[in-house]
Amino acid sequence: QAQLVESGGGSVQAGGSLRLSCEASGYILSRVCMGWFRQAPGKGRERVADIDADGSNTIASSVKGRFTISKDNGKNTLYLQMNSLKPEDTAMYYCAALYCSTRGPYSWGQGTQVTVSS
Repeated sequence: QAQLVESGGGSVQAGGSLRLSCEASGYILSRVCMGWFRQAPGKGRERVADIDADGSNTIASSVKGRFTISKDNGKNTLYLQMNSLKPEDTAMYYCAALYCSTRGPYSWGQGTQVTVSS
């Protein structure tokens, strides 16, 4: 059964960095589109970054220049490198498998919490 499991979240001070990982068992990352989303308390879920099967990617304007999405097809793992973190980046972060045609998510991980203090 396909499963997405995030890790790497934690608490960090503003300006710090974290790297999130998403182990995508049962998926072949070289053939699927994947994404990272986040949801802050009291807010809707926000798309952070997408990556296509061929590695091309899109980053949300709110994090562009600070966050990078990547993947290791051999390890079947998706990453989100987050630098220069700000308190407003505090949220639960989720990885998702996406329909490549619509970029709509069809499968979610359980999430990993990121807390950035000022």
